[in-house]
Amino acid sequence: MKRSQKKYGARLTPPLVAVCTALTIIAMVYGVNAQLPDDVDPIVETYMPVVIEEDFQTTMTREAEEKQKFMDRQKELLERRYDLSDRPANVMMSGERKNIQEGVRVKLPDEVNWDQLAGMSPAEIKEKNLFPEGFLPLPHAKHETGGQVFPENQIEEIEKMEQRSLERFDIEFDIPEHFLPEFPPPIFLTTRPDLGDVSQGKLLSIKNYYEIMHGIVTPVQMEGLRLLLTPFPQQQFNQTEDRKVEEPSLGVSCLDCHSNGHSNGAFHLNPDTRPQVARMRLDTVSLRGMYNQQIHGSKRSLRSIEDFTEFEQRSAYFDGDHVIAAKKGVHLPDRASQVFMMAQMQNLFDFPPAPKLNVFGKLDPDKATDEEMMGQEVFFGKANCAVCHPAPFYTDDKMHNLQVQRFYEPRMSNGKWITAVGPIKSFTLRGIKDSPPYMHDQRLLTLEDTVEFFNIVTRINLTEEEKKALVAFMRCL
Repeated sequence: MKRSQKKYGARLTPPLVAVCTALTIIAMVYGVNAQLPDDVDPIVETYMPVVIEEDFQTTMTREAEEKQKFMDRQKELLERRYDLSDRPANVMMSGERKNIQEGVRVKLPDEVNWDQLAGMSPAEIKEKNLFPEGFLPLPHAKHETGGQVFPENQIEEIEKMEQRSLERFDIEFDIPEHFLPEFPPPIFLTTRPDLGDVSQGKLLSIKNYYEIMHGIVTPVQMEGLRLLLTPFPQQQFNQTEDRKVEEPSLGVSCLDCHSNGHSNGAFHLNPDTRPQVARMRLDTVSLRGMYNQQIHGSKRSLRSIEDFTEFEQRSAYFDGDHVIAAKKGVHLPDRASQVFMMAQMQNLFDFPPAPKLNVFGKLDPDKATDEEMMGQEVFFGKANCAVCHPAPFYTDDKMHNLQVQRFYEPRMSNGKWITAVGPIKSFTLRGIKDSPPYMHDQRLLTLEDTVEFFNIVTRINLTEEEKKALVAFMRCL
């Protein structure tokens, strides 16, 4: 008997069996998932179990005991890929509470240096297996399970303020704190630029949002903020026996990940891809500047912030599985009386000030250094960065496919199938120094890593001086 039948056969209704059979036939005829490892059953890894056969205490005890094994596995992967040392640059993030990290952190194979690698063709790099492992998609810390994972500072602050736990018993955050955004992030509003950072150095929560924002936002926006800070059931944080938090939980709020309308680096798996091994680790994108973006979501290309808000609550919170969402208490926000208020508040979060930029989003020559001006010239010229990231908001609101699979053979890595990713939204670069780690899956820890990645993948052959200038320019955005 196949593994899928052993594990799920007794639970599949005749209609679902027919659907699964049809999907299997389609996969055979059209070659879908043809590259997947032999032991991966795309049907089993598409539908989550509805009936939980193991009691919660047994599950928690087993997975808590296994936690160190997964963390050791992830730590070994990160140390093999990157230089994880704490090397702050003499550049502060916008809240002036934390320095950004500097330097290329991706480790190269011993056989080559960066210039040699940049001179090779994709086919040669692939044939010789020289593509840096740190440039490959980054697996979730526990890819087999996935789900939201929060950094320690967010966990501690919410526990202190709301007595609500965001700490999972089966896994914890993997990237060192010095590579994450400053916490709590500053808050800049489009309606009150004269106030600068309105956060008071605090993390917005359901306990203090009114005190902080009273007299600054409208009643409609305040209600939207309340909803963004209200915890609702989510796949790993809920009341049911398949949760990943010790005590029954109210759930998570939108701003548990998008701290203060920005990001704290929390990650999960994208809900749009199946089977499980092919899903992508997904970084929490900043909500800053949402008012001027036309598509939302790394894969989904949602056309309004209202669509994005509704999708997150109805589907993404539950890994794209509406069946299991029903028993956890899914929140179905009303478009007219709730979603539009949440969207109004999200559309207020502004980019941080960029004092060296003029009204056209370019550097003011009287304020910028020679190196920064050179970096701007490279950005809009030789490096072709502006093709996807044009001024003044440094995004083209399009999906792009870098075709990184040209450089490597598909492989398994810590439970993830490393293969072609496909098109990804081009995210804005405004305020980019505030938003490490980089790429949709956090695979690049610094801006220097990002420049080296694009230098190899887009084959633009930058000099060392041009690379440094490009980093200097992006720090001004």
